[in-house]
Amino acid sequence: MSTTVAAALALGSLVVLVAAVALRLADRLGLPSLLIYLALGVALGESGLGVQFEDVELTQTLGVAALVVILAEGGLTTRWSDVRRAIGPGLTLATVGVAVSVAVTGAFTVLLLGESWGFALLLGAVIGSTDAAAVFAALRRLPLPRRLAASIEAESGLNDAPAILLVTAFAAYLTGDGHGSWWLVGVEIVLELAGGAAVGLLIAFGGAALLRRVALPLAGFYPLATLAICVLAFAGATLAHTSGFVAVYLAGVVLGNAMLPHRTASIGFAEGMASLAQIGLFVLLGLLASPSRLGEALLPALGVGSALLLVARPLSVAASLVWFRMPWAQQAFISWAGLRGAVPIVLATFPIAADVPGATRIFDIVFVLVVVFTVIQGGSLPWVARRLRIAAPVTPRDVDVEAAPLEELDAELMQLTVPAGSRLHGVYLPELRLPDDAAVVLIVREGRSFVPDAGTQLRRGDQVLLVSARRSRAEAERRLRAVSRAGRLASWRGESGSPTGTD
Repeated sequence: MSTTVAAALALGSLVVLVAAVALRLADRLGLPSLLIYLALGVALGESGLGVQFEDVELTQTLGVAALVVILAEGGLTTRWSDVRRAIGPGLTLATVGVAVSVAVTGAFTVLLLGESWGFALLLGAVIGSTDAAAVFAALRRLPLPRRLAASIEAESGLNDAPAILLVTAFAAYLTGDGHGSWWLVGVEIVLELAGGAAVGLLIAFGGAALLRRVALPLAGFYPLATLAICVLAFAGATLAHTSGFVAVYLAGVVLGNAMLPHRTASIGFAEGMASLAQIGLFVLLGLLASPSRLGEALLPALGVGSALLLVARPLSVAASLVWFRMPWAQQAFISWAGLRGAVPIVLATFPIAADVPGATRIFDIVFVLVVVFTVIQGGSLPWVARRLRIAAPVTPRDVDVEAAPLEELDAELMQLTVPAGSRLHGVYLPELRLPDDAAVVLIVREGRSFVPDAGTQLRRGDQVLLVSARRSRAEAERRLRAVSRAGRLASWRGESGSPTGTD
């Protein structure tokens, strides 16, 4: 192995370790993690340790790859019941909202900076989409109504495709390569969204059926296979000239809500890979930035960012949600929670790669805008939620059931931990009313394991091991969920234990 490769591996490992430790510090200080990662990249770059990095095309390629992993994790950790209620608002925000935001931001850019309409609309398109990584990280720490949080998450998972098409179209116009009418761009956006959704769902349902029926030789293959199916959805949709970002997000939603072997481990693996992708992406973008130029971009970034936050975003939210009777307080929160992060900075590399005049200035403005307004918005979200009185009461976490196939016995081995607040606490094993071919075979309590009997009561924190015939696994899992939510009289209370949390 060459010295260069060894040095690169050592530097990469150190960056990941430092980023992990810095993330702990950022959480204590209430700072968004992306700022820590960007700062690491800047510190390694030309004004810090002197690492010279100017490869825009490589940054763009690796940025897209990282966004694929981040969107896959976002889909895998999203509950289908939430998506079903939020798909209308989320889709409208991702299409109508992006269009309104680009137009209004472009108008203010012309007014404030005196730029041409082509440059202004390109800048508006670059910052027109919210960032999935920033949104998922910020919202999942807040006790928000599910439909509200899911609407913002769905928007961030779906609005990359319209933004990329608009950036590509405006860049082509400014370089003289544009062809066709502008109304065709709108048609193309609709077709890409629909096609990407179709490809993503098709691959995800096929992949879920495959994982349920084929016993892989090692348990560690299931997380790899799950993430590989999501990436395949992106690649398949992209090769079909449809939206790969929509495909990978929806594929993640399908797989995350399917009853797959080692589902919990697969989601945990995806979360780890998404964190690694975020670290690599933000450090790379920080390396690409030139601090010596950023001072000139500060005032333009503050002006355009203020117009986006205070005018363009509220107007886009109002135009998108007027049809859904969403309370004004929730609309106000959605307006404030339109976080920008890695996506706009990655999109800012597209004009540079296309040799658009003034593209470097766009990158600098977007970089400063993301840093400044991430601090303003990200740090204030809990306070805004309290002031608008939209914080939802904290409810007991649903029970997670992990399953592994026992191929030769045609059975499933299931594991769960009784969460705090679960109504499984105090329930005797016979009161679970599991199917006849399912049974609790082992309990680990306070570090001690024992084989339970009919007189055993479950307790909070118990780790429970069950064995079930494969044909009865779904019924056993539904019963466990039902009792966890409603107690031993779950059936009397109308609780079926459906995976979506609704009957």
